[in-house]
Amino acid sequence: MGSEADAAELTGPLLAGAPATAEEAVPPWQDQITVRGIVVSAILGVLFCLITHKLNLTVGIIPSINVAAGLLGYFLVCTWTAALARFGIVSKPFTKQENTVIQTCVVACYSIAFSGGFGSYMLAMDQKTYELIGTDYPGNRAEDVKNPSLSWMIGFMFVVSFLGLFSLVALRKVMVIDN
Repeated sequence: MGSEADAAELTGPLLAGAPATAEEAVPPWQDQITVRGIVVSAILGVLFCLITHKLNLTVGIIPSINVAAGLLGYFLVCTWTAALARFGIVSKPFTKQENTVIQTCVVACYSIAFSGGFGSYMLAMDQKTYELIGTDYPGNRAEDVKNPSLSWMIGFMFVVSFLGLFSLVALRKVMVIDN
């Protein structure tokens, strides 16, 4: 296909003449989770949950909006840092790891809003919906009614959230480690 010169060209650095940079030290996890990161995560988590509910109720699907979460997190923290600097308050520099923590928290928030069924089947489980559809409608059975209380929904969210994590541990053993 190609000559040895082409292969040698591909193994070199991608940017010719680029200075070699020293690897950045990754800060410990205590420095990656900051108060401003948690505040920005909470704000964006609420915003993205609302967007997720709107899309889920109107369209039925949601796009992957994790890139938007990362960009908005970066924008909000940079704005926060610039505003504090304008008032003469010095704050810690914004790191890539802090942005990753923000993005992960926001994605977890809107994923729970979608996979928890709040925009789909959770709304159809209560007595009022059963009565609105009609008791004589085919497939609409009284034994399928569940009026979810807050404690039931919290338990359900824990099951939904951690079921994937627990199944991944077992699948990792079978599919990654054993092969």
